[in-house]
Amino acid sequence: MDRLNFRVKLSPDQAANELESYIVSKSVSTELIDRYEQNSSEHMVIVLVFEKYYMRNSSRASLTVTIENLSDVTCVHAVGSGGGQGAIFKFDWGAGASFVEEVNKALSEYRY
Repeated sequence: MDRLNFRVKLSPDQAANELESYIVSKSVSTELIDRYEQNSSEHMVIVLVFEKYYMRNSSRASLTVTIENLSDVTCVHAVGSGGGQGAIFKFDWGAGASFVEEVNKALSEYRY
């Protein structure tokens, strides 16, 4: 499992929209599976779940991104998983790390 944490100079909604647009446009085999939002008057939490199909090993990888501003700064947490074949070894050829890196690329210009 590959993870990434950082802060951005955007609202959670702006960050989620940027990320969604970037990741889905990068590959025809990537789709947004779900977008969940929870709002209060001052704070927001957004969870995005993406899935990507890899033809090279006939597998799928998932990317879950949580974007929140509960501490008045927008934080991004991304976790990539899957992409491997087999129940025992879970070897993914770097698919999870590659998928998580897309989050970094999409929001790099807005990072603190």
